[in-house]
Amino acid sequence: MTFCLGITVEEGLVGIADTRITSGNELTSAQKVTTYQNGNGAFFLMTSGLRSVRDKTLTYFDETLEVRSEPFDKLYKAVNAFAAELRRVGTEDKAFLADSGLRFDLCALIGGQLTGDRSHKLFLVYPEGNWVEITPGTPYHIIGEGGYGKPVLDRTLKYSDSLRMALKVGCLAFDSTRISASDVDFPIDVVLYHKGCLDLVQHRYEKEDLAEISSWWQEHLRGLVHDLPSEWIDNVASKLTKVSHRAACDPLPPK
Repeated sequence: MTFCLGITVEEGLVGIADTRITSGNELTSAQKVTTYQNGNGAFFLMTSGLRSVRDKTLTYFDETLEVRSEPFDKLYKAVNAFAAELRRVGTEDKAFLADSGLRFDLCALIGGQLTGDRSHKLFLVYPEGNWVEITPGTPYHIIGEGGYGKPVLDRTLKYSDSLRMALKVGCLAFDSTRISASDVDFPIDVVLYHKGCLDLVQHRYEKEDLAEISSWWQEHLRGLVHDLPSEWIDNVASKLTKVSHRAACDPLPPK
């Protein structure tokens, strides 16, 4: 499984991708995020799905970028080009994969800004090649293992948050996923984009780099549960006390 998270906030974009690759009983690490910068803007591309489909699609997409006489001026055009190559790979490989019992599967998150874009953009591309734009109403999307990190994001992330806040929340969403999903793990690759700068910042975190915040998060969660108001428990607690008292006063007869 995979954890790839794209976040769009007013200040810019955050991309977080784990590196765990599962193939049968084998576990390896490989980068799942690719970045593109050519002086005409910058964007990142993260994928979840079959590695063979990813590699072939990216090879075709890179060739498309190389042979163009002019770079794309808007990000959606680059997304369309990637989607076209994904469909091409589907035409070539889908039937053969199905014969082997494998489903043609690749989702992608593409985020960035090109010179013709008025602001930064984040797109989700489906295996069929169709796509949607991630909007401020729900300013994130996870491809891969999304169930464990989603509650953290839904409860804390807002489009008006800073990039620093978005990165914090994103790393906590990854940590929640890593704890509960055995096939998601460090190291993680982080990509940051500040709106209007047309340049990306990348960084890789190893497990030991984030061990302190993982422990801090876990201990504070436990502390918050202890501090949670308890008046709403009083009714059921009083019933439990009566049952326990009655059981103590009227023990079961010996068999």
